Amino acid sequence: MVRPIKVDIIGGSLGGCSTAISLKEHDPSIKVVIHEKYKEIGYNHEGRRCGEAHTVEREWMKWRPQGKSIFNTITKGEFIIGKKHYYAREPPGSAFILNRQEFICQLAREAKKLGAVLHTNDKIKSIDDLDGDYIVDASGCPSSIKRQLGLPMRFVGSTYQQTIEDANCFVADTMKIIFTSHFGYFWIFPRNPEKKEVNVGIGTLGTLEYDLKKILEVFKEEQKITGNVNYITGGLVSLGLQPPFMYRHILFVGDAGVGAFPLSGQGIYRALLSGDIAGRCLANRQPKTYSANIRKEFLKWDMIGSMFIKMNRVLKEINPELFLTSYNVLATLSKRFQSLTY
Repeated sequence: MVRPIKVDIIGGSLGGCSTAISLKEHDPSIKVVIHEKYKEIGYNHEGRRCGEAHTVEREWMKWRPQGKSIFNTITKGEFIIGKKHYYAREPPGSAFILNRQEFICQLAREAKKLGAVLHTNDKIKSIDDLDGDYIVDASGCPSSIKRQLGLPMRFVGSTYQQTIEDANCFVADTMKIIFTSHFGYFWIFPRNPEKKEVNVGIGTLGTLEYDLKKILEVFKEEQKITGNVNYITGGLVSLGLQPPFMYRHILFVGDAGVGAFPLSGQGIYRALLSGDIAGRCLANRQPKTYSANIRKEFLKWDMIGSMFIKMNRVLKEINPELFLTSYNVLATLSKRFQSLTY
């Protein structure tokens, strides 16, 4: 008879809840405890720390948002790189702008229904305070556990976003992404139709070396975007795989382990998928297979993304416009690059 185990999960967001669901689905006997540092799951200031776009194609249908978790359904995407425009269409009912805070709550309710224990207002200061057989670090970027252990993060990016109500640029079913020689991209995502609300933001491939607020304000003037700002968010985001994926008895998921896709910043499905893989490996009592499974799932595209970041660090110093040229090449060669998954 297999001895029941206990798993402590640090962080009650996407990766943490996904791990808990996977653990309990694959082995209900596992004791799962989610430690969330805020007083509420989802409805805290980090619950909206991204553009909130999400797709649920193919194997990701299990993470389909429901009810209040959906603000808007997306059918079209427009990508602008210099003077070139690219367009993409999504199958009906597969692409959304989330109420991300409510989506996290949706996942937390599912985890709790399956038997996971959720502790809120429970900030873990040291892994020595935990007695689980395994620990899953889903604490985000920067990872609190990697920082504690002295494990470095790899590539990071920076974001700044404003949510604008009564926006004159609101187009109900269309996402727009505009790439910039600032070594990154702008986005205009239609969030809440009832308020004609949009998320307008900028992401850069690097640390906070730019005044992102100033750059975004200039962008809004150039695009003639008007409306009332009712929410501001942003910060650091890990880009691409962040090894080690396992250290001793600790597994790293979400931003702590797999980061966002380096070329486009998509991170929601990566957090969900890494948590699902971690839960499956632990439930099968094969934790050491986690790293190999993560590399199998993500390595190919992350190698391309990492090479892209390194190349453009050089191109940026020569001529910033070459950054846009390299994106055009990738857009022409890759259908996945034109995907709406963010």
